[in-house]
Amino acid sequence: MELQYQNRKVAFHTLGCKLNFSESSTIARDFTEKGYQRVKFDELADVYVINTCTVTDQADKKCRQSVKKIIKQNPNALVAVIGCYAQLNSKEIMNIPGVGIVLGANEKFNLFQYIEHHNQTHQNIEHSCEIDSVIKFDPAYSSGDRTRSFLKVQDGCNYPCTYCTIPNARGKSRNAGIAETINQAKEIATKGYKEIILTGVNIGDFGRSTGESFLELIKELDRVEGIERYRISSIEPNLLKDEIIEFVSKSRKFLPHFHIPLQSGSNDILALMKRRYKRELFASRVQKIKELMPSAFIGVDVIVGFPGETEEKFKETKDFLNYLDVSFLHVFSYSVRPGTPAAEMPDKVSNITIQNRSKLLHQLSEKKHHQFYEQNINRNEIVLFEAKNEGGKMFGFTRNYLKVEAPYFKERINQLLPLKLEKLSCKDCFEAQFA
Repeated sequence: MELQYQNRKVAFHTLGCKLNFSESSTIARDFTEKGYQRVKFDELADVYVINTCTVTDQADKKCRQSVKKIIKQNPNALVAVIGCYAQLNSKEIMNIPGVGIVLGANEKFNLFQYIEHHNQTHQNIEHSCEIDSVIKFDPAYSSGDRTRSFLKVQDGCNYPCTYCTIPNARGKSRNAGIAETINQAKEIATKGYKEIILTGVNIGDFGRSTGESFLELIKELDRVEGIERYRISSIEPNLLKDEIIEFVSKSRKFLPHFHIPLQSGSNDILALMKRRYKRELFASRVQKIKELMPSAFIGVDVIVGFPGETEEKFKETKDFLNYLDVSFLHVFSYSVRPGTPAAEMPDKVSNITIQNRSKLLHQLSEKKHHQFYEQNINRNEIVLFEAKNEGGKMFGFTRNYLKVEAPYFKERINQLLPLKLEKLSCKDCFEAQFA
């Protein structure tokens, strides 16, 4: 520990995806290894770091609100804003009163050095590079949760979806080699984690920069000692090959849990979005999963209100989702992102129509999610329990992502325990029945 920092405190606030969480955690470890104490974001600190998202306009607003909250709470603190929003709109953020440092995609992992420079010069720092110059892959994984870790295996995206700013915020698809990624997984295992969630911007594209493949990666990860479970986060349907599904169905460690972005059930809208598949391919992927793993959890991303989504095309999406054997819907309301092709498209959908369509899909999601729980009643499962104590209750998840509650006992934390799913304690949660 470096004594000059032992009385200094840092707080992190992460917006957006699990990839951001893995990166925040890695950057935070750089601070704690140098002597900083990490505290909660609503506590007094010397440095506040906001790791931003820019997928929707709401994410941008949350960043600005967080800055204002901190300045009111601690006007003398140093506020650093990093991540996707910082890459795309660094000058806009720099103009927010109270912000001292803004770092984009290339520099966020050097945050500690920039803070040192700021402390010496007392000058504000804004650093947002040309996105084409972002070619380095920075490994990252989350720590803090005592049961699972989010491991970053890929970054960037080469897919020019017409609604998305991520390629401009994170750059081209890239990754570390399999050997380096395996070493990261082994490091996570030494810290006692039982479960790893593989995360990235477009993880199915793993290997593009190293001449390898996602299938090769998961085969090697399957051999890492100490890790008992892997979950694959969001993977594009055209990159979710049959060989990957077949491998997961036979693996003891890779779990029957899939998160697949659909975005629309209308082929016309998919074409306007420049998605790289049609709904027929998506349906075939769901069918393949369910043939090999009937109890698999399948979560689906869907966007409502994209320009040109008429009532008829929305009905196509709703009917298609109703037909699919999926478990949960992540419903996103379309919002205009400046600089994207969709922002210039005609036939915009009104906000009230978007709200109504979103409500209908949320209702469909609730129905499907509850049906999924009911389909699993009386199944034997393995549950990994988490550390959080909520009013004397603790919670864990089965292999296929069913939530289970039990009376809190410290001895059960980070333990894989066999259970029979006999009774729902509430709408979407099983009550643990121990022998």
